[in-house]
Amino acid sequence: MFKRILLGSAVLVAMTGVALAGEQYVDETGFAISGYDAVAYFNLPQKDVGMDQPHAVPGRADITADYNGATWAFASEENRDMFLADPAKYAPKYDGHCAFGVAKGGKVPANPNLWRIVDGELYLNITPTVVGFWTTDISGNINTAEGNWSGLESKAASAKSWMEITDNDGTYDMAAPIK
Repeated sequence: MFKRILLGSAVLVAMTGVALAGEQYVDETGFAISGYDAVAYFNLPQKDVGMDQPHAVPGRADITADYNGATWAFASEENRDMFLADPAKYAPKYDGHCAFGVAKGGKVPANPNLWRIVDGELYLNITPTVVGFWTTDISGNINTAEGNWSGLESKAASAKSWMEITDNDGTYDMAAPIK
């Protein structure tokens, strides 16, 4: 009897299409998006392709929320509350990993200051050089990344630090979150 219940439960889960979320990228800061505010990106003026984006807004260590197995920091309680109301709207694609890396078939870290919002979705990349490759065909790279993501999502998150890559020197002013 127990085996039939267990088997029936497994079939129901399979039929509902429930998928496990991948691991959120968290670097040495201990926060998702390196402690920067996910909601604030949507209020920053996005620059044209080929121009540097404004730097991400540091979150505060005392204004946080948990989502997708990670702690997220926010610049204000209002931003935290907006995030909690619809975290999927604000969380970066690919669990915060580099969008171009996913398009190329891997999970690599992402620099929170190398971002772009496309069709209401936040995408991050790892280095300024990679941003150049990604922006040559944003829609094509997104389509390829979407196709690759189902095979990558359940794999472990990257354990590398984007701050240790010398190509990122000068892409950030300060560490986040603000203590």
